[in-house]
Amino acid sequence: MLIWDVEVGGLVDSGSSPLSIGADAEKMAPKQKIRIKLRSYWVRLIEDTCKHIVDAARTTNAKTMGPVPLPSKKRIYCVLKSPHVHKDARFHFEIRTHQRLIAILYPTAQTIDSLMQLDLPAGVDVEVKL
Repeated sequence: MLIWDVEVGGLVDSGSSPLSIGADAEKMAPKQKIRIKLRSYWVRLIEDTCKHIVDAARTTNAKTMGPVPLPSKKRIYCVLKSPHVHKDARFHFEIRTHQRLIAILYPTAQTIDSLMQLDLPAGVDVEVKL
């Protein structure tokens, strides 16, 4: 049943109020989560690393979200072919940085220990936020 609420300034369902919706959202949100952001120049390397991290988190019964592919950054470098004569002839080089985001919800001490013991490749940059 819809009723007119003066505080809201419109029609509101009588079964739920706007305040109870915000309270339910706070109950649903996890108290602690770990966000892992991975960067690499090689797609295969970053995908393998994501798989290792997700497997390690799931073996400890932690809920994982991701890997979420973030937009890759493309840096282009322009270099002259010849230092003296041919100014219009240039080489273009590019470096693509691929990124992934993994969220681990409800981590336990075992989850953190298993993540710390992972042997990750050198070509992957890992950034962890608690």
